[in-house]
Amino acid sequence: MNEINQSLALTHAAREYPREACGLVIVQKGRQVYFPCRNIGLGTDQFVIHPEDYVQAHHQGEIVGVFHSHPNLPAQPSQADRVACEATGLPWFIVSLPAGQWVQIKPEGYVAPLVGRQWAHGVLDCYALVRDWYAQERSIELPNFERFDEWWKRGMNLYLDNFGSAGFEVTELDDLMDLKVGDVLLMQVASPVPNHAAVYLGDGLILHHLQGRLSSRDVYGGYWHKVTTHALRYPHLHTHQHVQAHRSDSESRDGLNPSSW
Repeated sequence: MNEINQSLALTHAAREYPREACGLVIVQKGRQVYFPCRNIGLGTDQFVIHPEDYVQAHHQGEIVGVFHSHPNLPAQPSQADRVACEATGLPWFIVSLPAGQWVQIKPEGYVAPLVGRQWAHGVLDCYALVRDWYAQERSIELPNFERFDEWWKRGMNLYLDNFGSAGFEVTELDDLMDLKVGDVLLMQVASPVPNHAAVYLGDGLILHHLQGRLSSRDVYGGYWHKVTTHALRYPHLHTHQHVQAHRSDSESRDGLNPSSW
């Protein structure tokens, strides 16, 4: 981002303060242009670019960068910034207010840790953790779903409406001993509908990311068991694991090296 566009973005950020400002950098007639966008995210510490603004920017030029501000915080990118930067495949420009410090980040293959990740709804939340566990631990890509913060208070029921299209089936459990590694537990936490999900890790442990906290491993029982409403199973997961194990055994006998594929 050149100095002119930095100045325009900084003016926009000051106008939106103490909320986060957001915008896009586009190339228009061979020049970089800053395109301010509306932030429709909730609160003062997140940004969601209005879809209409994104479309308008796209029609006016090629989108080559994303901008947002960090009010009352350093310009250091958060985990959510780095994950979202990877998702866009574009450089990101961050300015801190009122300090005016600038930082630029680029996609470099960053992946947030499964345990200890920061909360950012729609980017690093409980469903994002489920998706990342399946991608990292089982090489299964689950679909992503557009979701706004506190969707469960807006008459939506995203988990129950979408678990089938994500490849999961409801499984009946007589007791905790029936759980298998990779089962997803839906929970109802201060909500009229299931609004939280955890991955069962085995040995009585779950992996989950509660709103406003770091992701963590916790013992499954007590409160978490009480608020569980559904147990979901990915039907091909355990078959896939069995086939992989059988194939590896066969290859070992044949002297093949899977790492050479």
